[in-house]
Amino acid sequence: MLKTLLSLLGIYKIYERWLWHQIKNHNKPEHIAIILDGNRRWAQESGLEPWMGHYYGADKTKDVLKWCLDLNVKSITLYAFSTENFQRPREEVEKLMQLFKEKLKEVLESEEIHKHEVRVKVIGRVHLLPPDLQEMIRMVEEKTKDYNKHFLNLAIAYGGRAEIIDAAKKIAQKVAAGELSLEDIDERVFEQHLYTAFLPKQDPDLIIRTSGEERLSGFLLYQAAYSELCFLDVYWPEFRRIDLLRAIRTYQRRKRRFGR
Repeated sequence: MLKTLLSLLGIYKIYERWLWHQIKNHNKPEHIAIILDGNRRWAQESGLEPWMGHYYGADKTKDVLKWCLDLNVKSITLYAFSTENFQRPREEVEKLMQLFKEKLKEVLESEEIHKHEVRVKVIGRVHLLPPDLQEMIRMVEEKTKDYNKHFLNLAIAYGGRAEIIDAAKKIAQKVAAGELSLEDIDERVFEQHLYTAFLPKQDPDLIIRTSGEERLSGFLLYQAAYSELCFLDVYWPEFRRIDLLRAIRTYQRRKRRFGR
């Protein structure tokens, strides 16, 4: 059994190196966004309480951040909790809120974050979150606000339609106050009012969704207009470096014309 396991690990490492050699000399995505899907199904199939999948999934995000930093990906956006997810069982939502708080505290103290100068920001309707979680978010964002080498964006209490509505409201308020005229409003102005306005590149080059589902579920609806989509048949807690490398290889093989 041990020999078989070691053999499989050896094959995995060989395959991983082969994938790396395939992608290393080609353009890599500057902004990768990931829909972290399949935590609950993975937990149920593993004989665990459904909410336990989120704990294993949260640990996986640390691995993925490291892999992306190794690949020198500038921006990473992770879809962790949607506005619709508030409708889940109360116990699950409460445990998720506590988990977000614990993991953000780890981010606050992370050597990796500060060594690579990663700016961390939560995008979404943060005011819907518990006050103690809002305070932890404020602390993390304040501590990393001057970093600009890399960007880690956590979509929590996020909805793509909500983001567009919130941007429209902000613009309408400025028009009503005389700060903007209708003639001033174009794509550039609209993008300045999105949750992602602070990013050097708002639009993801590549969006990955795990678990085998093939839809965006409201993720970055405005920004995803020309993103390459990659749907992987693996639950988020089982996501591996080779899955990331394969997704990047898929991205590199596609012809990006942007309507031209």
